[in-house]
Amino acid sequence: MLLEVKNLQTQFRVKGGLVNAVDGVDFEVDKGEILAIVGESGSGKSVTSLSILSLIPNPPGKIIGGEIIFKGEDLLKKSKKEMQNIRGNEISMIFQEPMTSLNPVYTIGKQISETIIRHRKLKKREAMAEAVKMLELVGIPTPEKRINDYPHQLSGGMRQRVMIAIALSCTPELLIADEPTTALDVTIQAQILELIVNLKDKLSTAILLITHDLGVVAETADKVVVMYCGKIVEKATSLQLFAKPLHPYTEGLLLSIPKVDEKVDELYMIPGMVPNPLNMPRGCSFSDRCSKCMDICTQKQPELVEYEGRKVRCFLYSDKPEGKV
Repeated sequence: MLLEVKNLQTQFRVKGGLVNAVDGVDFEVDKGEILAIVGESGSGKSVTSLSILSLIPNPPGKIIGGEIIFKGEDLLKKSKKEMQNIRGNEISMIFQEPMTSLNPVYTIGKQISETIIRHRKLKKREAMAEAVKMLELVGIPTPEKRINDYPHQLSGGMRQRVMIAIALSCTPELLIADEPTTALDVTIQAQILELIVNLKDKLSTAILLITHDLGVVAETADKVVVMYCGKIVEKATSLQLFAKPLHPYTEGLLLSIPKVDEKVDELYMIPGMVPNPLNMPRGCSFSDRCSKCMDICTQKQPELVEYEGRKVRCFLYSDKPEGKV
């Protein structure tokens, strides 16, 4: 197994108290596999990915428990220098917004070659030649000219391709893609997703895909983790999840996807809002939004249980014969 996250707990100290942004998260990603983490904003997806790379700002954030095993070693026990050697080299990340992630005062070539020089120890001219190859790999036309452009001279889709080029420039074993299609139009989204999948097949890179878009998940992911309020509420293969969602929250997310063959007056929306992390409801955190809520749901927090070859956190399944995990 390439990456194993075990009982990860990340906490933030904010005005008013402590927020458990990631609360006991477990999942695995193997080589050449795409694992998607889905959920609404505030569910803990991005904090989970930042925790893996030790990019949580301290203060106010802190990883207070768990293990992040990468190639058999716990990343949480690594020094700052060791993590600097891993970031961008063995594990890379595509951040949400390419315009704010790219430095506006440096050329595209400078920003790609910087990573190559840092980790692959190449000279400047060799690194620039590699940067041209990377731009060509991600489908940017006339890369030898584009390498001298600044971020503002490129379209949103082109900037995202540059971010992917930077992330892949050292052929990482794990690529974390945090909302890689945010703010892109539908046509460009499809191109970026196709590019990521093709590169995964070509380079055998494992991908951790962070998204709220289940349409993206259906097209790309092998396995899916559904998060809500910092906890995993369902884990399944992509086929299992879309064929038969178990958790009411997962069911609500799928019902929210528009269908071209159905005419409706109003799109489905999960009632209510994600609760304030400083004022969580007693019992199940989804209980006040759930149409299947029972008395026990408002009293106790359900455990993650095994059911029909997957895992789900819901009292609808907690008394089944498979039992608790």
